[in-house]
Amino acid sequence: MPAVSAAQLQLVSGVEGPTRTLHLWMRQRDRLRPLFTATWEILSQRFDAAEMDAWAGAVLDLANVNAGPSCLIAYWDASTSDGATEIAPLLGAARSGAEICRHAGAQAATDAFKALSAARRMLGSGAALSRWWRTMEKLATQAPESLAATAHHMAEILRPGTIAAFESFVAAGLRTAAGDRRKRLAFFSLQDELAQRMVARDPGAVTFSDVETELKAFLTALYGEVPLLRSISTDESAQTPQRRAAIAGPLIRLPEIYRGVQDDAARALFRAAAAHAQAHLALGRARFAIGQLKPLQVALVNLIEDARVETLAMRRLPGLRRLWAPYHVATPTGVATAPMLLARLARALFDPDYVDADGFVGKGRALFAAALPRLDEHAISREIGMLLGNDLGQMRVQFNAKTYVVEPLYRDDGLGLWDLGDDTTSSAETLELFIEALRPEQQESSDGPPREQDAANAAAEPGKARPAGPDERGVVIARYPEWDRVDAIERADWTTVREVAASLGDAGSIDQALEQASVLRGRVARLVRSVRLGRTVRLKRQQDGHDLDLDAMLDAGIALRSGETPDLRVFRSAKALHRDLSALLLIDTSESTRDRLASGATVLDVERLAVALLAEAMEELGDTFGLLAFSSDGRDDVRMTSIKRFSEAYDRDCRARLAGLSAGLSTRLGTALRHAGGVLGKASTSRKLLIVLTDGEPSDIDVPDPFDLIEDARRAAIGLHAQGIDAYGVVLGRAGVEAATRIFGRRNTMLVHRVEDLPARLSELYFRLARR
Repeated sequence: MPAVSAAQLQLVSGVEGPTRTLHLWMRQRDRLRPLFTATWEILSQRFDAAEMDAWAGAVLDLANVNAGPSCLIAYWDASTSDGATEIAPLLGAARSGAEICRHAGAQAATDAFKALSAARRMLGSGAALSRWWRTMEKLATQAPESLAATAHHMAEILRPGTIAAFESFVAAGLRTAAGDRRKRLAFFSLQDELAQRMVARDPGAVTFSDVETELKAFLTALYGEVPLLRSISTDESAQTPQRRAAIAGPLIRLPEIYRGVQDDAARALFRAAAAHAQAHLALGRARFAIGQLKPLQVALVNLIEDARVETLAMRRLPGLRRLWAPYHVATPTGVATAPMLLARLARALFDPDYVDADGFVGKGRALFAAALPRLDEHAISREIGMLLGNDLGQMRVQFNAKTYVVEPLYRDDGLGLWDLGDDTTSSAETLELFIEALRPEQQESSDGPPREQDAANAAAEPGKARPAGPDERGVVIARYPEWDRVDAIERADWTTVREVAASLGDAGSIDQALEQASVLRGRVARLVRSVRLGRTVRLKRQQDGHDLDLDAMLDAGIALRSGETPDLRVFRSAKALHRDLSALLLIDTSESTRDRLASGATVLDVERLAVALLAEAMEELGDTFGLLAFSSDGRDDVRMTSIKRFSEAYDRDCRARLAGLSAGLSTRLGTALRHAGGVLGKASTSRKLLIVLTDGEPSDIDVPDPFDLIEDARRAAIGLHAQGIDAYGVVLGRAGVEAATRIFGRRNTMLVHRVEDLPARLSELYFRLARR
């Protein structure tokens, strides 16, 4: 009897179990019954009764999580496809589908089953497919809105052909987009540049993310120091020279991918490049002053320094020679261009068995050999490089700084070996070498002029705001450093501040809100009067004045009678006292300020009223003050909106800008504090006060650990104190009080338990601080 009849007879016989339950359930589903019957017949030909019973239980599990008809049909289609030859993967798929349904919904589970055919085609049906399902479950848990987009693009995402590549893709999307749903959707829909690069790579390609952990362990074992590693993007265009590693301070930056190098060869190249760069940091240390060196001389000094640190490294670790040797492939043939001669010299200084009859190569080898007793002195690199540069110059060989690329492939671009400080007198040609030749992605394109902004930034003072030009997202007004808590270094120019023009709202709404808060407004007015701005004090013993100082007159008379010279300062005068104070209110307008209170008003509405009330009081007092709002959308988009500048009067236009504020995005507080410090630093008053109004701890879409931004903001607040600026945090609700206390200090943090109390508490705080 055929297997299908056995399965049908089992149902008729009345045996209890998932099979009977499923068949009885299907009898009540007219729409699904024909499809189910056809599926059952196909599967009964493949699996025995026990396996069919397990499959029936899997279908019931999906039904029990309300997967819906479309999801069941998708699962049946996946079960009857040609790739479904074993029962275990089908049961596992159902379990994963049910889990996805719980977290991301029935449609997401349906899409996952539809994407299963692409996964089978690329990964097979073994352990790799199980890992694919686990990764899909992870995605459903951490980014449920993105699972459908991932499923729809599964064939493209799996193009690299390995489960490790798929896992890396999902991990990169979750890490890069952090908590931003919009950015996650863009990534998993392949609209993001990084996502496109990851799926476009060749099968077998190895990325920096794949090897980062093993590289750190490898370098730590070699040199005894934990390295700081980061990736740099690689232009996939075939016309662009292959990127080299780069050194920036203590940081080693490696290409995201080495084009055309795959599998074990790619891993070996990453190790060779990392070991070379770390040798510079561990054994080279000192940087060269660029002075007036020509590009060719700079390239030669780099080459000699590479040879010097590698020789030192191989003395300590002879096995490094085997790591680097495969990349020295220059031969003593071909046209004697400068790049070719430099590659041949590099091999000659590395490989003692290499034979090259060229006079230039021979001289370089001889000079380096003569300097071996002084190998610990980095000055020999400059000495030899200068001599060889003069020789090449007399030979009139061709050298194009724009197209020159360091060889061999594992060596760094050389930029980190040079000091390009403000006091150098570098020629434009030499800077061109560094900015264009050693960084290929910054070369002049056919679409426009060379990029000069990076060269300008390189000469700016580190740790300070650096001006920048506009781009398509708005006017870039400054770049600031940011503290990396994990690596314990400050990353220069890490965040970008953009000036966003204020939207104009209804100034009348501000006036109306103030009228409705008349009781509180009257209380603030009494505080203003109590300050007694402009009160006069009497000054005694003055050179001139409107009245005589009786005590000074008596002292002068006594002096005259005693034969002494009297003090002629016998007048009294009066002087009005004014406070020498500038205050800046920094207003958080992130997404959380959109939350509504029991009264129906939003947090931002209450912030507007509090700011308007205090601004009215400060304007009446004659204090110099400014109003600045901020939010962020990643480190490249920290938005500042000026409501009132110090030089402006608080008028109807300012109130319109205040009324036009809207909530949205995130809170990169450290950058906002640095920028506010720059604004306050320009004030000429002796006292400078910054009040930050926020309702939560710092956060941003590209920083998964909020403590990183808390620590950065704390260091920014310390920097403000060093500038003589008093920074004070006003926190709405308890959610952000711990973070604010760490950032500003317990004495400089005020918690407002009820948001509705903010207008009164903020004004009282200002008057208390202003009296200090």
